[in-house]
Order: sequence, then C-alpha cells, then structure tokens
Amino acid sequence: MAFGERAFQALTRYALAYQIDEWGWQIGPHTYGAPVILEAGEAGLTIGDYCSIGPGVTIILGNHRADLVSTYPFKTLSHFWPPADEGEDDHSSKGDVIIGNDVWIGAHATIMSGVTIGDGAVIAAQALVTKSVPPYAIVGGNPAKVIRYRFSETVIARLLALAWWKWPETLVEERSGRLMSDDIEAFLALYENAPYGSGDGSS
Repeated sequence: MAFGERAFQALTRYALAYQIDEWGWQIGPHTYGAPVILEAGEAGLTIGDYCSIGPGVTIILGNHRADLVSTYPFKTLSHFWPPADEGEDDHSSKGDVIIGNDVWIGAHATIMSGVTIGDGAVIAAQALVTKSVPPYAIVGGNPAKVIRYRFSETVIARLLALAWWKWPETLVEERSGRLMSDDIEAFLALYENAPYGSGDGSS
C-alpha cells in the first residue's frame, strides 16, 4: 500500500462522519475504530491523532437527569408528550470528552462525559471511565482507576515534550520502526533534542 493510502487514515472520521458534520467534533488523523456515541448533542468530542479504539467502545456525552420527578425523557420526546415541552431539560452533561493522542481504548470500555484522557494512556477492556486519566496511565475497572503508569515520571515528561504525533507524516512513516522499539531511552536520545525530533538525521 502506497504512502497516503492507508486504510486507517480516516476510519473513525468516516464512521462518525454524519455526527462530526452535525456537532463539529474534532477527530485526528490515523485514529481508527468506530465508537458508539450516546447523547451526541449534549457535549463536544475531541479525539487526537494515532488513537486505537477497540470494538464496542461507548462514549456517553450526557445522561438522563435523576433530580426530576421522572428519569423518562418526556421533553426530548415532546412530540409524543406536547405539554412536557414546557418542563425542565431532561438531560445533563458534565462537559466535553477530550481524548489525547496515541491513546489505546480497549474493547467495550465506556467513557463518561466530562472526562479528559491524556496522551499515551491505555484504557483496559470493559473499563468504566468516570474521571480524567493522566498521560501514559493504564486504567481499568468499574469505576476505572490507575493500575500503573507505562513509564517513569521523567520518561513520561520527555515523551510529552517530544510529542512525536506532531511530526510530519513523512517522518512518522520513516521512523515507525523506532516507534515500535522497547528501548525508550535510545528513542528519546535520538530524537528529543532537535526540531521535529530529527536527531542526528538517521531514521
């Protein structure tokens, strides 16, 4: 497959195309997966570059209100229940969902409104994410909690400063082999001290 023809280039953008156009969401390039978005009109959604979204992932941008007499959405369905149009809004949200770059969201995870997921984070399969997730944290459970961090605090700071996902796509392709290296120190030493991580000019 030639450069620029990768099937995953805009897979999530394609899957959510109608909602992106309607609600103005921002989805980065090379992010793949087709999350289910519930209560789409209640909050904004931003997903960064190079994210991996597993099957069955759900992002919930709003909820039925529990402080009204009924949790049933009479007002939303006011074409069936016209007097309900005068009542209180039947949905609420804690705010936008913001997912950083290079985030991996495991199968059947659920992300609630108001959550920010930092760059490089990993969300375990079936996790219920109700609070924001720090960069490069691995979280899991119901509700999701930090299990551990992928790297040391110092290495995480260096990776965030490097922000490889901002490199031109040609450099990402050229260095994709090194992005698959488990020698993080060598990777950082090579690329972190020059514009766009150009290092010593080698790939």
